[in-house]
Amino acid sequence: MGAPTTPQLSRRERQIMDVIYALGRATVAEVRERLPDPPTYSAVRALLRILEEKGHLRHEQDGPRYVFMPTVSAEQARESALRHLLKTFFDGSAEGAVAALLDLGASDLSPEEFDRLAERIEQARKEGR
Repeated sequence: MGAPTTPQLSRRERQIMDVIYALGRATVAEVRERLPDPPTYSAVRALLRILEEKGHLRHEQDGPRYVFMPTVSAEQARESALRHLLKTFFDGSAEGAVAALLDLGASDLSPEEFDRLAERIEQARKEGR
């Protein structure tokens, strides 16, 4: 199954998905206790249901509790978000995105990190990606 292709998530929905991905699976109470300035229990439960309706989450029943988990792996979600970012802000250009990242953070990269990036680029070149 691919990543859900639904509208953008709200700030709070993104926060909830971050918690679910960090924990792997979580109850309403577990999500609520990890949210900044948490809304009510009922509000978190409603947001989890919305995320389930949008296809981002599924649930299993564990006694009286629902335990929520992502429908796609963090890797699949990351790839989908990156594709959307490339399309939206860089006209689909990976080169443009990498150049922008380097412009923003090149001074923060160590020589070892530059070497690892160069190796990744060379490996991608060899594999014809």
